[in-house]
Amino acid sequence: MIPLPIETAAATGNLTAALAATADHFGCQAGTIHLLRDGVLKLTAHHNIPPPVVQIIGTVPMGKGIAGLAAERREPITICNLQTDTSGQARPGAKATGMEGSLAVPMLAGSELRGVLGIAKAEAYDWSETETALLTEIAARLAV
Repeated sequence: MIPLPIETAAATGNLTAALAATADHFGCQAGTIHLLRDGVLKLTAHHNIPPPVVQIIGTVPMGKGIAGLAAERREPITICNLQTDTSGQARPGAKATGMEGSLAVPMLAGSELRGVLGIAKAEAYDWSETETALLTEIAARLAV
């Protein structure tokens, strides 16, 4: 069940408020919402992302970085520690946030991709299935 502060913000269409409430609920220090526009992901809302990083992550190609992979695969992408990740999934822009535990999920309206919701913690973190499922539910609500 989506927590009330997130549902309230989602109901008004305020993605910035919904993102801040989502980050707060999960104890995260940062977050992003990228919406799909003309085949690429465009940063639409962000929470505690440094201005130089905002420019770097403003446009994300499908399949590139955490958000691009979540969009392309239409499944959650988790990284326990962005700073030490060697999988190649994290791009320099993500590492520049200084965050560690990251989770990005596709925003799906039915089967239609609308964007990607991402949150991150300042420390290494293994996301549980329950947390991933809730963030996926929130992303679907925001995709409407």
